[in-house]
Amino acid sequence: MTLIPLRAGDVQGEQQPKQHNIMPKAKAPASKPVALLVTTAHKGVFFGYGHSSLTDTVLRLERARMCVYWSADVKGVLGLAATGPTKACKVGPEAPAIIVRDITAIVEVSPQAEEQWQKGFWN
Repeated sequence: MTLIPLRAGDVQGEQQPKQHNIMPKAKAPASKPVALLVTTAHKGVFFGYGHSSLTDTVLRLERARMCVYWSADVKGVLGLAATGPTKACKVGPEAPAIIVRDITAIVEVSPQAEEQWQKGFWN
């Protein structure tokens, strides 16, 4: 198909094929995913790796785990991000990826807590 640009004098209303740029612009290299703790309006508490922004209400987490129960020694949800789960917690197995919806908090996880999450405690 040959593309013909409109010229002065062409009949109005005739549809001419559109010219499209077939070379998409190069995307900036993606940054490395960050270890995150995500809470939801449905009381879900998830750990995984992803990219977040201030406007996220939906987030994809890779290598995701869910904390079903955490013990008092963790000292709350932020304790899961600061020091991580302990042996008394219940942390589910790792899933390749999950889409988390209705997010209420996104917390960066410390290196110490990240190590604990990888252990996947379930007493």
